Amino acid sequence: MNAIIAKRVDSGIADTTEIRDLAQAAGYTVVGELTQSRTADPALQFGEGKAEELAEIADRTEATTVIFDNRLGPYQMYNLGQLLPEGVEIIDRFTLILEIFGQRAQTRKAQLQVELAELRYELPRAEAKTSLAKREEHPGFMGLGEYDESREQDIKSQISRIKDELEQIEQTEEHRRERRRDSGFDLVALAGYTNAGKSTLLRRLASDLDVEENEDLHPDLDATAESQDKLFTTLGTTTRRADIEPRDVLVTDTVGFISDLPHWLVESFKSTLDSVYRADLVLLVVDVSEAVDEIHEKLVTCHDTLYERNEAPIVTVLNKVDKVDDEELTEKREALSALAPNPVVVSARDGTNVDGLLERVDRELPDWEEERLVLPMTDDTMSVVSWLHDNAHVEDVTYGDDDVLVAFEARPAVISQARSRASELQTAAAESA
Repeated sequence: MNAIIAKRVDSGIADTTEIRDLAQAAGYTVVGELTQSRTADPALQFGEGKAEELAEIADRTEATTVIFDNRLGPYQMYNLGQLLPEGVEIIDRFTLILEIFGQRAQTRKAQLQVELAELRYELPRAEAKTSLAKREEHPGFMGLGEYDESREQDIKSQISRIKDELEQIEQTEEHRRERRRDSGFDLVALAGYTNAGKSTLLRRLASDLDVEENEDLHPDLDATAESQDKLFTTLGTTTRRADIEPRDVLVTDTVGFISDLPHWLVESFKSTLDSVYRADLVLLVVDVSEAVDEIHEKLVTCHDTLYERNEAPIVTVLNKVDKVDDEELTEKREALSALAPNPVVVSARDGTNVDGLLERVDRELPDWEEERLVLPMTDDTMSVVSWLHDNAHVEDVTYGDDDVLVAFEARPAVISQARSRASELQTAAAESA
C-alpha cells in the first residue's frame, strides 16, 4: 500500500518522523510527503493551493492512501476526497493508530477496545452524514460512506454493549489481581511511551522458569514477551514473574503511550491502563537517547495520565543508556530532575544495571512483616504449612508433640490470611478435643 504523508503545523517546520513510523508500522510504503506551515483551513485543513498540490502528488505517485498527521473533521475529509483522484483513501493519525491496534489485537479484551475506539471515532462522522444528507449532498466516498439514518443509533447501542462486556472482563481481572495479592504476589506495572523498551525490559526482569511452573495456577501468565523495534508491539497486557527473592513479583507490560491522543481513544483503552492503576508499583520507562525536550514532554503526559487515578509509587527508569555517553546522561538527569528526582538508569538491551533496578523495586514495594504462629496439630495443619511455604518466606519450622511453630515473613495480606487459617485450626482442634 503506497501512502503520502501530509501534515500541517501552525508555525515552524513540520516533523513527520512519528507519523512515518506509524505508517510503516501499519504496513504502508511512504511514497511522498507534503507539509505546510499555516493556520488550519476549516474546509480542507491545508490551504486550497496545497490541497491541489496534494492531489497532483497522489496522481503522480499512484498512491492508494493519504495519511494526515492532523485530526480531520468529517467535512474536511469529504472536501479533500472531492479533490483527490478517484479511489484514493484519506485517513488521519487516529484512524491510522486504530488500524495498527486492530492488526495487533489478539485477546478478546484488546479486540473489544479497538472496536470501541473505532465506534467512538465513527459516531461524529455518522452525525455528519446525517447533516450532509439532509442538505442533499450525499457523501458516498472518501471516509464518509453512504448515509444510513439508523447508523447513529446502531453505533450507540454497540458502544453500550462493548462497555458492558469490557466491564465484566475488568471485574474478572480485578478478582485475579486480588487473588494474587492474597497469595503474596506484589504487582508491578511497566508504563511509558511506545518504543521506550518496556517489552525488552520485561524479558530482562522475568524469570522464565517460574512462569512455566505457575502455568496451572495462573494460566494468563505469558511465557513470551515480544520485543521488536516497532510501535505498539504490545497492545494487550503481558504478565511475567520477576525474580526478586524472597518476594513473588508479577510484572505487567502495557500498551505504550503516544503523543496527542484524543480523549475518546484514551478512554477506550482505560481498562488496559487499569493494570497500571491497580499496581503496587509503577516503573515509568523512558528512552534516554531521545532529545531532552521530547523526554520532558513525554514525562509530563505520562504523569498527567497516571496521577489521575494511580495511587502506587512511580519510579522512572531511564532506559537505553547504552546509546548515550556519561556527559549527555548527566545533563539529561539534571534537566529532568523535577519530573524524575531519583531515576534508575538501565540498558534493557545489554542488561546494564538491571540488578540495581530489581533492588530498587524491592525497596519500593510494601514492606514484608515478620510473624510467628503456633499451629495445633490437626489433620489440616500440614496443608497450612505447605501454603505458607508457597506464599511466604518461611525461616523456620519447629515440630512439637502437639503443635507446630512456624516463623516466616510475608506481605501483610498473607500474614492476615495465615492468622485466620491458624484460628480455624485452633477451633477445629478445640472441637475435636
